[in-house]
Amino acid sequence: MNHYETVFILNPVLSEDQIKEAVKKFELFLNEKKANFINKENWGLKKLAYPIQNKKSGFYHLFEFTVDPSVIDSLEVEFRRDERVMRYLTVKLDKFAVEWAKKRVKKLKIKS
Repeated sequence: MNHYETVFILNPVLSEDQIKEAVKKFELFLNEKKANFINKENWGLKKLAYPIQNKKSGFYHLFEFTVDPSVIDSLEVEFRRDERVMRYLTVKLDKFAVEWAKKRVKKLKIKS
């Protein structure tokens, strides 16, 4: 089981319900593949650095999870198939990144 972090950007024209539905779809997909979620974050509507599909903003979501490496390819196929997803990036975290992510989550919990 490797430790991964995925950030994906959803189309800004989606309604609140459509966004929740899209996020839930990817959560269920990972749960079916026996992924263990460590952290899930909704970063909200953010301005993009450059236009994507003629859109200047998007809804950002982050998943931090552990899963078998073979699942990542199928997850990325799901991202490509869903027209609501504008961009995605999945990164395998090394031991230093895992420690940094834990500190970041602690800091977020203290702020809340």
